[in-house]
Amino acid sequence: MFKLYYASTSPYVRKVMVTAHCLGLAEQIEKLDSAAHPIKRDERIASFNPLAKVPALQTANGLALYDSRVICEYLDTYAGGSLFPREGRQRWLSLARQALGDGLLDAALLARYEAFARPADKQWSGWVDGQMAKIHAALAEIETQAPRYGSVPDDIGLITLGCGLGYLDFRFASLDWRASHPATAAWFAEFDQHPAMVATRPFE
Repeated sequence: MFKLYYASTSPYVRKVMVTAHCLGLAEQIEKLDSAAHPIKRDERIASFNPLAKVPALQTANGLALYDSRVICEYLDTYAGGSLFPREGRQRWLSLARQALGDGLLDAALLARYEAFARPADKQWSGWVDGQMAKIHAALAEIETQAPRYGSVPDDIGLITLGCGLGYLDFRFASLDWRASHPATAAWFAEFDQHPAMVATRPFE
């Protein structure tokens, strides 16, 4: 049994749980309550991860792992999966897509924190604009790649991109990214219906 500090709204936790579902490990994960916050430390999470961030996982033998990239690769190795290609060009494509999706999420979270975690009199619109520029650039790159994507979450890069787009729907609905990214919208419409994506959709 694994123990995971969990938040239903975290796209990085979702990435771990989509991975777990795809590997048949979801039922082996005990979800622990947490209240991760960029300013207020949750000492429960800090007992696993000194950064007090989710996701944080404890393995059956007591190993503490944190950062979604590390946790997902551990689960894939543990299950003998193939979400992380082991060699060749496909490995680097997969890892680059994971980095693109993580970068989109990093920017989205930073923009959200500026609006919801920082006092109104200290908010900087230039910071938000800079993060949104990264989001738009990531979407433009995904749009060029999307016609080559598969429709099932069988690759960590696609899982990360799917969680990134799902987070935009969840927290940035007014962005309406589909309107200017038709290839991405067509890919995501099918990808998002996979049982692993349906089972992990964020909720408040």
